[in-house]
Amino acid sequence: MSIEIISSSQSYDVIIVGSGAGGGMASKILSEAGFSVAVIEAGGDWDPAKEEFRTQLQWPWESPRRGAGTVRPFGDFDAAIGGWLIEGEPYTLSSGTKFDWFRSRMLGGRTNHWGRISLRFGPDDFKRSSIDGLGHDWPIGYEDLKPYYDKVDKLIGVFGTKEGIHNEPDGFFLPPPKPRLHELMIAKSAKKSAVPVLPARLSILTRPINDERGVCFFCQQCNRGCQAYADFSAGTCLVKPAMAKGKVDLYTNSMVRKVTTNDQGKATGVSFISKVDMKEYKLKSRVVVLGASACESARIMLNSKSKTHPDGIGNQGGMVGRYLHDSTGADRMAILPDLIDRDRYNEDGVGGMHVYTPWWLDNKKLDFARGYHIEYWGGMSMPSYGFGMGMETLRSHIKDEFGNPSTNGGYGEGLKKDIRRFYGTTVGMSGRGESIPQYDNYCEIDPNTVDKYGIPVLKFNYNWTDQELKQADHMHETFEEILTGMGGKLMGKRPTKETQFGLHAPGRIIHEVGTTRMGNDPNTSVLNSNCQAHDCDNLFVVDGGPFVSQADKNPTWTILALSWRTSDYIISEMKKKNI
Repeated sequence: MSIEIISSSQSYDVIIVGSGAGGGMASKILSEAGFSVAVIEAGGDWDPAKEEFRTQLQWPWESPRRGAGTVRPFGDFDAAIGGWLIEGEPYTLSSGTKFDWFRSRMLGGRTNHWGRISLRFGPDDFKRSSIDGLGHDWPIGYEDLKPYYDKVDKLIGVFGTKEGIHNEPDGFFLPPPKPRLHELMIAKSAKKSAVPVLPARLSILTRPINDERGVCFFCQQCNRGCQAYADFSAGTCLVKPAMAKGKVDLYTNSMVRKVTTNDQGKATGVSFISKVDMKEYKLKSRVVVLGASACESARIMLNSKSKTHPDGIGNQGGMVGRYLHDSTGADRMAILPDLIDRDRYNEDGVGGMHVYTPWWLDNKKLDFARGYHIEYWGGMSMPSYGFGMGMETLRSHIKDEFGNPSTNGGYGEGLKKDIRRFYGTTVGMSGRGESIPQYDNYCEIDPNTVDKYGIPVLKFNYNWTDQELKQADHMHETFEEILTGMGGKLMGKRPTKETQFGLHAPGRIIHEVGTTRMGNDPNTSVLNSNCQAHDCDNLFVVDGGPFVSQADKNPTWTILALSWRTSDYIISEMKKKNI
């Protein structure tokens, strides 16, 4: 492919690649410190408050494709542009590997369509190797991130309650919404099994925190992008405010090829392909910050080869791409007979769970090393297209197990009666757990494949270990105990070892981290404790790549806190003229 290369005289103090949680936070902190900033985003602009982007409060049948996923993997109305498969942007897998890589192509990245579950890592999560002897400890501890978690809570807003749990640290919480009926039933059943059920911790505003953002009005459509900005997305809460207040230029539809360097190995900027004209452009900067997502940032670094970085920038120890790991995930669903023909009323609530279960057991008494939290779902949200299964499946469960007669017909009046009876009767549980980082789980450059922009693509090598399989088996044991304890009739059969106990393929939970992990030893890590590349002191990474281990929590709140901490370090070093 022949692409014209255009060198620009435009120079910035900082170039930030990616506009998600890490890149978005860096854009705000660095620009407000007075630095000129360029934010380079592979996708287009996105603002759910503008009519051209708005899908909130539209009826399902207004979808032009009746809800089918096309350019939006979760349906026409979801605030997600990109997906696991993107035309013209392939990735490859080694033999025996299952890995699904989600790429977001829009301002704000994945923060537009996530579940807003905003959990801090706890003190134990930074020193797992010292506890169980597996993996490695972080070079920093909870005490290093606590001030930044506090700042993130106050800046963005998160609801929850103070519980005083050692490894589930409390923060600065807004009032949580009340549990819905199915969540009250879950809590009652879980109590019999000694499983704690607590108010959830989600970054959705239940009280005002500033004049720029509104308060949740309980439409339960956070996945569509909130026109009131009541939920957190990096584009609306970080990047756009930074552009309004500071010196920030946003480059959209720009695929970064590599970090450019000089003869001394210092980063000088980036080159990117414009999706608009398919030409390659170069921008200059004093500092480069990668926040493109763990795998995309690793891809950029591996493709950034030069005389001083023959194996890719940051890769002097051969660690870029290594220790890739995702959260574990397994699910189970049941029908609750007590809710058939239930009363109809508005119980929408926020766009996500009102309660959750943090990890509650001692792994020393179990046959696997790391824990998981439980997310709960159900209720009478806006009906979508189907129930996730055929109506005949629901009818057969009612007829065969409950003894109730099934209504007649899979279409017309009979179908409508069935839907009304079963609406709001299903409840589900999802386990999201910590996997053990492995050296042999990694991504690398495929030398034989490029994308439509001429950029070499990633090849994935990944397998679950017995630790994750045993954890998933325990998840299903817990699911069945709680669901049957509330009178539920389980849907489907319990997965077995032959089906990896129902574990989702790596990458499907979209929590991948660890490809550019931090550490004190340049031979076993890519970055130091400030997320600064060991072999290039003006290159930083602020996405999930620096994680040494994932914990059983969602990574977003830790990405935000780490990015703020790294940005403060960059400000200090630039003012001292050290970088």
